[in-house]
Amino acid sequence: MDFTVIAHAVEVDHGIKRLSMRFIKKYAAPERDRLSAALREQISQELDAQGLMTLPRTLPPSENEFVFVIQKDSPLGQVLALANVAAAMERAGANPPGIFDRFPEALKHLA
Repeated sequence: MDFTVIAHAVEVDHGIKRLSMRFIKKYAAPERDRLSAALREQISQELDAQGLMTLPRTLPPSENEFVFVIQKDSPLGQVLALANVAAAMERAGANPPGIFDRFPEALKHLA
């Protein structure tokens, strides 16, 4: 897997890029017919090694879906990482109740 093209594209667009899963699969495993759960996990790990994260955090199985690829060390990436911690705390019941009431879609996408 070679994600340097994706990493450069994200860098050129100031730390965030919207990409289709078809485009990501093209660099991950063009010979594969579909995006299995194992392949999606491997893609996430490779992106993480490049200093990138995705939103939604769990990559979708459909090649027709789009995800945002974000540099982890950018201001937006740091906010997203903090939001992930808050979402994990919310699921564990450790956050003040209702912290995500104002942002109902956020919790779903941070899973």
